[in-house]
Amino acid sequence: MQVTRIVPNLPAPDPAALAAFYRNVFGLETEHDLGWIVFLTAPPDRPQRLQLASEGGSGTPLPAISIGVDDLDEALARARAAGIEPEYGPVEELWGVRRFHLRDPAGNLVNVVMHN
Repeated sequence: MQVTRIVPNLPAPDPAALAAFYRNVFGLETEHDLGWIVFLTAPPDRPQRLQLASEGGSGTPLPAISIGVDDLDEALARARAAGIEPEYGPVEELWGVRRFHLRDPAGNLVNVVMHN
């Protein structure tokens, strides 16, 4: 299994309003807007990304970070081998990802996600 990306998630009661701030001040661009979460990116020559969300999707709490992987089943097996069971999922979401949530040893909620 390879980690494909790690993305911070900033809590935002109004993701669209906070996204406008980051667009206006830093020149970020909206990549996706699902209402409850907005994905912002830098121009194409810079791969930075920021997510602003009011929840974690499907009514779940907002994870502190999202870690993209290329093999969700292997990530799940590794978590279980470490004695960690998911708090949510694994599940296929309507927006085209397969994912689960787990807590790291410090109690942070982590979204482990694979794009279809």
